[in-house]
Amino acid sequence: MLLVKGAKIYPVNGPMLATGMLLIDDNGKIAAIGETISAPASVDVLDLTGKVILPGFVDAHSHVGIWGDGEGRPAYDGNEMSNPIAGQVNALDAANPYQRSFASAREGGITSVQIVPGSGNPIGGLGFACKTAGTIIDEMVIKNPTGLKGAMGENPKGGHKLTRMGVAAHIRDYFQKAAEYKEKKDAALAEGKPFDIDLNLEAGYKVLKGEIPFRVHAHRHDDIVTVVRLCEELGISYSIEHCTDGHLVAEYLGKHQVQAHVGPGLSSRGKVELANFTDANPAVLAKAGVKVSLITDHPFLDSRYFHAYGGVAMKYGLTADETLRMMTINPAESIGIADRVGSLEAGKDADFIVLSGEPFTYTSVILATYIEGKQVFERPVY
Repeated sequence: MLLVKGAKIYPVNGPMLATGMLLIDDNGKIAAIGETISAPASVDVLDLTGKVILPGFVDAHSHVGIWGDGEGRPAYDGNEMSNPIAGQVNALDAANPYQRSFASAREGGITSVQIVPGSGNPIGGLGFACKTAGTIIDEMVIKNPTGLKGAMGENPKGGHKLTRMGVAAHIRDYFQKAAEYKEKKDAALAEGKPFDIDLNLEAGYKVLKGEIPFRVHAHRHDDIVTVVRLCEELGISYSIEHCTDGHLVAEYLGKHQVQAHVGPGLSSRGKVELANFTDANPAVLAKAGVKVSLITDHPFLDSRYFHAYGGVAMKYGLTADETLRMMTINPAESIGIADRVGSLEAGKDADFIVLSGEPFTYTSVILATYIEGKQVFERPVY
């Protein structure tokens, strides 16, 4: 067992502990958390007096391990462009745990990620959630699948010579076929009859059954509204990925109780859809009632700078608590892994980061990252 003591702790789902303690069992779970904890005399002790502890960050939209970080184009495995409809692919089959992007995530305090395919297709494939430390990706998985990726706008348009009308039509057509598939499969299962599995439509089947959400890339305001229209028309659960122009339609999104994975921040306006980009977007959306999770979209915001993105977003009217929730429990709930991560509570995984000072200040740095009670990053001394 390990007893962590002396630090200020922000558990997220509980009051701040000015001088807190964490007791971690031999399975990497939090056995107890509080101002005072009874622990065996033989327990190992980690004294972090003067430091600050946060739950490990959860990145709800990342391409770590599948986007050629430091490896160039041969490792760009995020988009299966052989067909505009690629429901049968899964990011798990491309993820390389030895890719340096995972080390960047750990350096940035990110202990859990949802890895999703890119945005080249109207239907892009399945995503999954994993820890950011390990050597066998299957052993790092927390949940698989966690959503079906879709995309609107310039990426699928350019990749497949479509219009915005055509992109929406492809999505409608896919889910129409998935609904017909669902009807036949459910009838066969009810009657105990054999059924031919279609891996492409199985992903849509899971969405229509409510097992996973549809996660749709959309930057521009009209694409964002189209996502809401399509998903509510189909009666499916969804999240809007990036939601760059969300601040232009924030009240509308709040009214529709949208869940938005917002980012990457600290970015340039490198393409036409980003003309209205502002780092005020998370604050504007949250004020309107949108449930916001901050994302890196790594490598488009390097995972090492996730903490800095939170600090910039906070400057537009968010409290430190609101910002922290956008980087921990909100994404954990969106991904469906909040039973294990996203806050520091007894029974959850002992995933936490150690800061030199208060979160989201420019002088505060991440000193160490722990996953399931084991140190996976330590800030080097130069």
